[in-house]
Amino acid sequence: MDSGADITAVASALASQSRARMVNLMFDGRSHPAGDLAREAGVALSTASGHLSQLMNAGLVTMVRVGRQRRYRLSGPQAAQAIEALAAVAPHRRRAFDATTEAARLRAGRTCYDHLAGGLGIAITDGLVGRGALRRQGRNFKLTRLGMELFTSLGVDVTAARSRKRSFAHACLDWTEHRYHLGGALGAAVCEELFAASWARRVGRSRAVAVTEDGLTSLGRVLGIELAWSRPSTQRGEPKL
Repeated sequence: MDSGADITAVASALASQSRARMVNLMFDGRSHPAGDLAREAGVALSTASGHLSQLMNAGLVTMVRVGRQRRYRLSGPQAAQAIEALAAVAPHRRRAFDATTEAARLRAGRTCYDHLAGGLGIAITDGLVGRGALRRQGRNFKLTRLGMELFTSLGVDVTAARSRKRSFAHACLDWTEHRYHLGGALGAAVCEELFAASWARRVGRSRAVAVTEDGLTSLGRVLGIELAWSRPSTQRGEPKL
């Protein structure tokens, strides 16, 4: 570890339930207006501004302008990886399993910043490893020759993923499953392609992700994995898991 790194600034920024809720919302990889973050945290907009300033000063969050609106998002993959690593070792409150809760949805499938995590992310990673497309090497996955063909069949542009200035195929520790899922530029490319092909979809406004009927068939055919299809709910248009 860099002895000059001020990790206390990061720790202090996360030492608040309100700021933690804001960060959790931004874990979907998208930018959010301060009003949405304030509502998520259950605080006034003026209070939210102070929280966001502290998160930005710690290097965890960045502000972008969309027209006249200020929107906030995680500062990048490294910030997301650091927070996900903390979640993996943090104590978790025990709660009864209920398939209708947000916690259950997140465990079934979610975005981990810009790649897939939870049961869905683990299943896809296991399928890629099982098909010989990936091999674990320490904190990363190695793409095999067979993997090039398989990722191409999924519509993933491996060359473009390699050109990104970040880790290529990071082995990201899943905090709910306590196993590794595919992160990095390659994991992000897989996530983008699944959304583009409508094989997966976001659940409501959260970062929960569910597989679609087309995704169920296609991922089963390409990767040999079994997943549950999320049928649309009749209540408020909210999808079920």
